[in-house]
Amino acid sequence: LSQLPGWSVRPDGSIVIATGNDDALGVYTCTPYNSYGTAGESQPTRVLLKDPPAFTVRPKGEYFQEVGRELVIPCVAHGDPPPTVTWLKVGSAEKSGAQVDGNSSLIFRPLVKEQHGVWECTATNQVASVSTTTSVHVLGTSPHAVTNVSVLPLLLAANVSWEPGFDGGYFQRFSVWYTPLVKHPPRAHHDWVSLPVPVGAQHLLVENLQPDMSYQFSVLAQNKLGSGPFSQIVTSMPRGFPVTTVPPEPPAMTMHIFLSPPQALTANETLRGVLLQWDPPAQFSVALSGYALELRQDKGGWEVLDRSIPSTKTQVLVPGLIKDAFYEFRLVAFAGSYISDPSNTVNVSTAGMEVYPSRTQLPELLPQPVLAGVIGGICFLSVAVIFSTMAACIMNRRRAARIQKRRQGRSQLAGC
Repeated sequence: LSQLPGWSVRPDGSIVIATGNDDALGVYTCTPYNSYGTAGESQPTRVLLKDPPAFTVRPKGEYFQEVGRELVIPCVAHGDPPPTVTWLKVGSAEKSGAQVDGNSSLIFRPLVKEQHGVWECTATNQVASVSTTTSVHVLGTSPHAVTNVSVLPLLLAANVSWEPGFDGGYFQRFSVWYTPLVKHPPRAHHDWVSLPVPVGAQHLLVENLQPDMSYQFSVLAQNKLGSGPFSQIVTSMPRGFPVTTVPPEPPAMTMHIFLSPPQALTANETLRGVLLQWDPPAQFSVALSGYALELRQDKGGWEVLDRSIPSTKTQVLVPGLIKDAFYEFRLVAFAGSYISDPSNTVNVSTAGMEVYPSRTQLPELLPQPVLAGVIGGICFLSVAVIFSTMAACIMNRRRAARIQKRRQGRSQLAGC
């Protein structure tokens, strides 16, 4: 064995082969002995080399597909002996209606919302087992439930935070729902109170809670297609004032407002559209990052119209509104990781307008090439008129000179 690199014998008589190769192939026997001799060798055993599974075709890291469509995810592996390929959704004991074809590909026909998530492809034979994962994103659905909801109890308040779920391919909003836990409620079902969450935020401070009373909290996600499922319910109790024998002095509490909303939002109708003007937030702890403009039409849901307005701007022009419609606008401000509450809402009605905005009313908005052509045409016509006038004057003078010469010649002939 000393002549074979990586081979060794353990004290119990076992052979250790560090690296399996063709040198290890063959038939082996083991002969035990001591000072009295041996009872003979063992039965022969054969060593064979087998290959563990290896993927020849791996699935991509992510797949995006519309709900109701077909999605095929390949996964091919080889080995000796040939491995068995299986698929499983991570966190679920079932394949959620998916099928596996003869080429070990995972088939969704049709793709449904519940199949969104991480899927694992595993190749197994007698030697080893290997696996790889891919993420399936189902588009065109309502949002998925938020996860990791936590509640931090504060003085007469609670800070609720969470991690957003997949948005279904559309912009999603959140709302926090809470209700007190009453031992003997006056009604069979107590009411839940909902609070909207500012755009982009993943936490909300719920204030004005009763001390030493338990509350239940849940978070709901919504997009343009509807509401997702409620998150798991978390129970928490806000802190009350400490009880002492001597009444404490009222603590000097300073409410530090990180970012107040934009102020004095107004709307004015112009020939080019609706001009929105506002004043910056009155209080902010860090420099402003910018603004986001939200609108809704005819009392519908709020949508983000422009989320990249520079912080240096205090006005923005909104063109492209349709006639006979009712619009509402509001602003939110960004400063670092903070998002303000919405500003005041302004209303704009386009009732009775023929076209809004009308490009026939906007000659100054003509494209530069067209405008240059118009100016060039006007200049050409002006030069042509000037040259025509000058030519007419010259011709008239020449004609008058010829007539004058003819008259003089006739007068001389008459004198003779």
